[in-house]
This record gives sequence, structure tokens and C-alpha cells, in this order.
Amino acid sequence: MKGFGIPFGWLLGGAAALFVAGLFGISAGAASITAADVFRHLLSLLPFGGVETPLTERQEALLMELRLPRVVAGAIVGALLATAGGAYQGVFRNPLADPFLLGAAAGAGLGATMVMVFGQDLFGDPRALVPVAAFVGALAGVASAYLLGATAGGGGTAALVLSGVAVSSFLSAAQTLVQQMGVDQLQRIYAWLLGGLGRGGWDDVRLILPYALVGLGVLLLSGYLLDMLALGDDKAVSLGLNPALVRGAVIAAASLATAAAVSVSGLIGFVGIVVPHIVRRLVGSNYRAILPVTILIGAAFMITVDIVARTVVAPAELPIGVVTAFLGAPFFVLILRTTRHRGT
Repeated sequence: MKGFGIPFGWLLGGAAALFVAGLFGISAGAASITAADVFRHLLSLLPFGGVETPLTERQEALLMELRLPRVVAGAIVGALLATAGGAYQGVFRNPLADPFLLGAAAGAGLGATMVMVFGQDLFGDPRALVPVAAFVGALAGVASAYLLGATAGGGGTAALVLSGVAVSSFLSAAQTLVQQMGVDQLQRIYAWLLGGLGRGGWDDVRLILPYALVGLGVLLLSGYLLDMLALGDDKAVSLGLNPALVRGAVIAAASLATAAAVSVSGLIGFVGIVVPHIVRRLVGSNYRAILPVTILIGAAFMITVDIVARTVVAPAELPIGVVTAFLGAPFFVLILRTTRHRGT
């Protein structure tokens, strides 16, 4: 069943995947709380549900103050990174476009690191400024990669990827230089760079939620416009569209989404490539379908990856960026091989 280009069956499937991943994400951990007990506890929170919680007071505190905010933050971060990747691929008409390959994540990382190192002396508590600085850095990174690719290589797939790698390398080097100026925060910054969700609790959720709502809202509304851009600029103009304005708005929204995710989770790669390509295989090339399904699948994907990171070497914990790299690097090679026949 479809309406307005949106496959409601896939939306329901994505919502179910997110619910199941969230349920197991809340129950996973050293303290034994089964998924069934988590589900019953969540039912007990509903008014007039008539269900009593099976959890002890200690288990309830663990679930509500540690595990639940981590799962919610993971869902938001996954949705942001995946949808930003899908939007970049649509606006550049490039299957390899991704927040990390385009320099957006590296720019966001540099902006956030600068605030962490210098912000305390200038502003006292700089935490609220991290997403803003990350947004400015993300915009600068993706703009630099796009302009370099357009001028040096004609804007083809290979040129854009190589430009993104070059810009990301430069911004990462600048970030390393900034880190060395803030040795007191070095351990915290290093842990943040590897990617993770277990630091800020509900504070992280409250910090990025406004940015997430704005970024995802704009991207969802842009689905129809991206479908028009896919027809080519001349056709889009004949339909009354301003391609430059649409690209600017979508790039800004995708960069805001990337910056919000990076500001709380650190650098978690490949989500923006893996999830949109999986969704595209499922629902087709219509961005009115791709973007809403990507939000749900991206959220479920990140929660699942976080479960792996927490459990595979328990009681230790792997950085999430390591897990996504193991999954995403082969996936990226596969996509690269399938695009070689285009001659770029």
C-alpha cells in the first residue's frame, strides 16, 4: 500500500524493527533484565494499563536513567546519520556521498573539538555550543569537498570521493593539532572520537533533540524536491524548481543532522552509506519513500550496533565506530565496484 509515494508497509516494518531493537537494547547489559520484563515495565508506565512492573527499584533506576536514554540517543544518532547520508546522495546524485566521505563529519569533529579545548576558558560551560560549532564545521567541510571536486574533477563520483578524502584528511590533521593544545581534555576527546553513546544520558537527548527535529523535518519535506532534482536541473527548472536553492537547503539540513549526531556520539562512520543503500534496495529510488524509511532503519541499525559494541567483548565495551567500520568498509567496497561501469 502506498500513498503520496510512501510505502506504508515498509514504514510499519521499519517501526517494528526499531521497536524490537529498542526492546533488546534496553535489556542488554551486565545486569540481567529480560526483554519480556522490559516490555511489561513499559506497559506499566501507560495510564490505565493495569500492569505492574516486574522490576525492582534498582533495576528500574538502571533502566530509566542509564539504558533507556542510551537507546533513545542511539536511535536519534542513527536516524540523523543515515538520513543525512541519503540526502547527500540525492542532492549530489552520487551513490558514494556520505557525511564522512564528504568532509561533513570531519568538519563537525573539528568544530566540536575546538569548543571542547578552548570553550571552557571563553564561555565557562561550552557544552551547549558544541552542536553549533559542529554545524559550522560540517558546512565548511562539505562545501570544501564539493567545490574542490567540481573544480578539479568535474564533479564526478571519483572526483567527489577523492576531494572528500582530501578535505577530511586536512580537517582531521587540524583536529589533531587542536587536540594537542588541550592535553587536559585529551582522554575525553579521544574517547569521543572513537564514537560512543554511554556518556551523557538524558542530557545528550535534550541537547540534540531540537537540532534533530529541525534537520530531519527539513529533510523529510525535501523528498519530493530531491525526486525532481533526479530528473536533471533543466527539467527541475521547467517544473518551477530552483535547483541551487534546494541544494543549499538540503545540504544545510543534512549538515545540521550530521553535526547534531557527531556532537554527542563522536565520529561513527559508514552509517550514511550502509542504511540508505539497504533502504533503496527495499523501497526503490523515490526519495519520498527512502527518507522516512531510512529514519526508522537508521535508528534500529544504530541501536543494534550499540548492542554489539556493549556485548561482544563484555564486560569491556568496543567503540561503536569500530563496529560500524567492520560492517561498513566491505559494504563501501561493494558499492564502489558497482559504480565503476559509469566511467567515473
